[in-house]
Amino acid sequence: MRMTLPNVLTIIRLLAAPLVAVMFLYFERPYADWFALVLFVTAAITDWFDGYLARAWKQETKLGTMLDPIADKAMVVIALMVIIGFSSWSPWLVLPATVILFREVFVSGLREFLGETAGTLKVTKLAKWKTTCQMIAIAVLFSHGVFEHYLGMSAWGMDQAMVDAVFAGTVPDLQGLRWKHAAMEWAGTIGMWLLWLAATLTLLTGVDYLMKAMPFLKDEKS
Repeated sequence: MRMTLPNVLTIIRLLAAPLVAVMFLYFERPYADWFALVLFVTAAITDWFDGYLARAWKQETKLGTMLDPIADKAMVVIALMVIIGFSSWSPWLVLPATVILFREVFVSGLREFLGETAGTLKVTKLAKWKTTCQMIAIAVLFSHGVFEHYLGMSAWGMDQAMVDAVFAGTVPDLQGLRWKHAAMEWAGTIGMWLLWLAATLTLLTGVDYLMKAMPFLKDEKS
């Protein structure tokens, strides 16, 4: 095994995946959301860099080829688990997350079954777009948690009548409730639609891999 810089970045990204969940165990919100967001975005950026550097420096290795998709899946699966676990369990988030998780497990099992012929299921451009869309959606959903909790902190001590008056414009918005609420709503809506788009791309790539694998799944005629 060659421990190249691209491989080191991949390993760091793999180790960072569980830290996204750990942030919510050791820090209060919204600080946990902030740390998870920064950690996730940083890991997503290294995903592009390690692939680019491996190709540019001709340092593509078997170790990197194996670990790169594992690190991507670990980041996505753990981040989705955290978002669903700390959200209101809205079905509009649970359904696309379920599609994504099911596909990742299914394709991983398919590759394991195919063994030496797993090279048939090479990563396609659509699969790369799928991963990009997943990571952007998750980052936006983490930012929704940030805005949501800053909104709650800003409204702390206000009764409902005061909050309503601020949103109605009859009381000065000294705490920035309106823009924080708008940012929360936009992040939640955009994040949800991006997650559905990611789920659609995820499903399409799963079907594509299944069709490519079908010739290897047929029993030989006796």
